[in-house]
Amino acid sequence: MEEKFKTPRVIQIGGNNGIKKIYIGGKNPVTVQTMWKESITEIDNSRLDSIIKRIDSLKSLGCDIVRFAVPDMESAHSLCKIAGNTDVPLVADIHFDYRLALECLKGNISVIRINPGNIGNFDRTKAVVEACKEKSAAIRIGVNTGSLPKDLERKVENSEITRAQALAETALREAEIFASLKFENFAVSMKASSVQETIEANEAFARQSDIPLHIGVTEAGPLITGVVKSTLAFSRLLTEGIGSTIRVSLSSSPENEVIAGREILHECGLRTGGVTLISCPRCGRLGFDVHGFMERWQNKLLSLDKNITVAVMGCIVNGPGEGKHADLGIAGGGGKCIIFKKGKIVQTIDEKNADIEFKKVLENL
Repeated sequence: MEEKFKTPRVIQIGGNNGIKKIYIGGKNPVTVQTMWKESITEIDNSRLDSIIKRIDSLKSLGCDIVRFAVPDMESAHSLCKIAGNTDVPLVADIHFDYRLALECLKGNISVIRINPGNIGNFDRTKAVVEACKEKSAAIRIGVNTGSLPKDLERKVENSEITRAQALAETALREAEIFASLKFENFAVSMKASSVQETIEANEAFARQSDIPLHIGVTEAGPLITGVVKSTLAFSRLLTEGIGSTIRVSLSSSPENEVIAGREILHECGLRTGGVTLISCPRCGRLGFDVHGFMERWQNKLLSLDKNITVAVMGCIVNGPGEGKHADLGIAGGGGKCIIFKKGKIVQTIDEKNADIEFKKVLENL
């Protein structure tokens, strides 16, 4: 018999003071998040401009929400500055000091990420919730295996319950606090570094609650390891209808997190449109520097507002045939390159002019 999971209710993120409004849950599209990798202390105008440009670049790659760590008051003030200069919803990641959340909410912050288990007593959690109500901000409850309540930790140690069950139970307990405060505009995340524990925890929660879930495998590792773990977890959960927003947590750039997330959604049939890239892996017949070309062009192509397939092939013999379904392709060999559309060669050029001519054809596509 098919297992039943609850349809997530809808919550709102953003929508105030020029911030893009996003609905999460229900039948709304699954959103992609990333996390800023650097400290945001000491923000002058030059650095602020650089941060905003990079957020805009992440947005063009398919990022919907960006999260920032806020470990101190200076970071809180900086995040408010950043939020005042972008329409992308921003998340303030808060641990321990609830006053940081209150300070962030004086600005254009769309989401506060807290763990009531380490934010302090009930009154502190209540203060954050009341401030979020006033500002129409959302909250994400973040639970991980390093912050389980002591009684559940003991049960795990005694093999009475699994760590996945403990994660789900912790999240349900935290959600009850919010329910007692009559606050519903929040999502939950339960993250483990294990793929199976992440899957089991989210499945256990989704059987019992309609609160939307932010899914991710925490500390997933470097690029290849992290993408593999995240793909395995996400494809299972998303196929079951579990997961309203995702983050691929990588020891890599925010850009790679966003690209990985959008591609996972695309392959799961949950995101359409945009540029689809195909490229050959290279072999001993290599006639064209596929890797170098892709490094230069990947982010540019994925940022385009075009619904096309682009092929980059290393062999001038097989390239147009293997990539014949592509709207646009390039392949090379012997110092020459060909540019083709739908498998038909439209131009033959010197390899040294590949980038210039490819750009011209792309602009006119």
